[in-house]
Amino acid sequence: MKTTNILFEIGLEEMPARFLDDTEKQLHVKTIEWLDSVRLPYQKVETFVTPRRLAVVIEGLATKQEDMEEEARGPAKKIALDQEGNWSKAAIGFSKGQGKAADDIYFKTIKDTEYAFVKKYTEGKTADQLLSGFKDVILSLTFPKNMRWSNGSLRFIRPIRWLVALNDQTIIPFEIAGVKTSNQTYGHRFLGGKVVVDNPLNYEELLNSQYVIADAKKRKALIKEQIKELEKTNGWIIPEDQELLEEVSQLVEYPTAFFGSFSQEFLTIPKEALITSMKEHQRYFPVLNNEGELLQYFVAVRNGNDQHLNTVAKGNEKVLKARLSDAMFFYQEDQKQSIEQNLKKLERMVFQESLGTISDKVNRVVKLTSKLADLIGADNSTKENAVRAAQISKFDLVTNMVNEFTKLQGVMGEKYASLFGENEHVAKAINEHYMPRHANDALPQTTEGAIVSVADKLDTIIGCISVGIIPTGSQDPYALRRQAMGVLQILQDKNWSITIEELLNVTQDIHQPLEIATNTKEEVNQSVSAFFYARAAYILKEEGIEQDIIEAVLANGIANLTFTIEKAQLLAEKRQQDSFKPVQEAFVRVINLAKKGKDTGVNIDLFENKQEQELYERYEEIKKMFMKQIQLFEANEAMMSLEELTDSIHAFFDHTMVMTDNEAVKKNRISLLNQIESLMLEFADLSKIEWKQQFSS
Repeated sequence: MKTTNILFEIGLEEMPARFLDDTEKQLHVKTIEWLDSVRLPYQKVETFVTPRRLAVVIEGLATKQEDMEEEARGPAKKIALDQEGNWSKAAIGFSKGQGKAADDIYFKTIKDTEYAFVKKYTEGKTADQLLSGFKDVILSLTFPKNMRWSNGSLRFIRPIRWLVALNDQTIIPFEIAGVKTSNQTYGHRFLGGKVVVDNPLNYEELLNSQYVIADAKKRKALIKEQIKELEKTNGWIIPEDQELLEEVSQLVEYPTAFFGSFSQEFLTIPKEALITSMKEHQRYFPVLNNEGELLQYFVAVRNGNDQHLNTVAKGNEKVLKARLSDAMFFYQEDQKQSIEQNLKKLERMVFQESLGTISDKVNRVVKLTSKLADLIGADNSTKENAVRAAQISKFDLVTNMVNEFTKLQGVMGEKYASLFGENEHVAKAINEHYMPRHANDALPQTTEGAIVSVADKLDTIIGCISVGIIPTGSQDPYALRRQAMGVLQILQDKNWSITIEELLNVTQDIHQPLEIATNTKEEVNQSVSAFFYARAAYILKEEGIEQDIIEAVLANGIANLTFTIEKAQLLAEKRQQDSFKPVQEAFVRVINLAKKGKDTGVNIDLFENKQEQELYERYEEIKKMFMKQIQLFEANEAMMSLEELTDSIHAFFDHTMVMTDNEAVKKNRISLLNQIESLMLEFADLSKIEWKQQFSS
């Protein structure tokens, strides 16, 4: 098959770096979907993106669609022919609509009915006829923010300045927003010029000669290589920051790393503030020594070659000096305020319209922290530190430094708290109570930090859901999903002997008297339980647990998450063992018959055979031991206790008619089965598990 090579390039004004990665993925996917839709086979699709261009090279594209021969089905035979056997209007209309004559019709039987068919031949179009349709791919790209320019109606990420569209060396004609396609592209804004593309496969090499590295992955690799060289030459440590590296690689077309310095006086500012200032404002990489201490240097990446780097460095140093001078001013001014003065300001900061001010939230978190400390059995010192940390947990929100760099909330709280004389545990807990701040972030290390973190997050979750703020789709303005995950991760990490249900009830008890909820307590409980259930299910899935076992162990609530995970892992092992078959069968039979009624109490005087007497006695004997094992979080031992009921259950069903005509006896037996079911549900709902074989009750 004859093939050709294609290039499409959209030249634009500089695009925001944060949009480029997603845009390149879109371009790649939409190009492949378009090629499939127009039935043009290809060998390879490669995309390129820089701040000033989006491009795609299609290698080995077929020059023509394959011809198609297909059957088109028409009306049934009884409709296609009239009583005299002539073609009906329906048949004639069908054949005409397919570009055929009525005499081309033939009949085929499908599911005992004969239908009219014609064979339809479609000659494949050439690539030349189809390629201008790529314009629709360009216009289908979506962006978080669009703009219009001049008097045009097109809304796009940035104004389009040039278009390249080549089929080998032939220009593919189309036009977007008054810009016509050509074979001319542009190199680096300052170092390159206008050049003619003579071959789509030479596109990347041609741009390279014009100081443009079109492949974003190659730009990133080059920056990493240059930074490593600076590390080696100067004996520095430059921490790898993937987020910053990604952004910087999308800010430039021809990267060159260089370093500069700043005055040592700025090192008196907490290093977190310096690093944030350099990263957020200037996109600089910080420099550390072998001990992890911040040095008075920075590494930046210019969009250009290595000429006049000293001049470039001096210019960057001047800009950075102004930024760090601001940070120094903020740091010094913040220390002129006391914690109490800052807390007073929180009374005027609204957290959420229905939930009151930040100060109101802090008061709730303090109460919840105290109760949570009691629930986990914290000692007096830990409780006092946790409560104090909760009281002042948000004071840094009104500082100049946090106002300038919101990511430093908690971090600056810890620094300032230490400066203002708070003890180490309290200061650290202020920082840790925001953890985890994002996925894969560290969890609080101190007990105090963990307590306040859980209290703060639960207050936000219960409060928001109480007033009807529930995440939908991508909308989650208070990050409730992340905070719920954080609560569960902390509980799992600390392995406290409390259940999530206990924590939710305690939080509800604090919220209810405030009368801020727009939903009833029952509605809130239902929504919150479902919300946490989804997060717990996700954690179990991440642990490698399959869906049916997840549903089984969560059937009676999340309870103690660590214990729930242990139970799930145990059941995952058990389900692979043939010896567990009679256990599963026994409890499924119990569950199925327990549904026939309720537990109205067991009367031993109504027992009619020794099997139900023995089952009851065995249940009473095992119940005490089982509940103790559950309280001690002994999953394997608790499961073994349940298994000891198996033989008695089977003997009971073999010799006992549960649904007897004697109503009193029937209710008594159903009550016994309900009690056994309740015991089993303390561990898991075994009926939800799909074993290797299925058993009927």
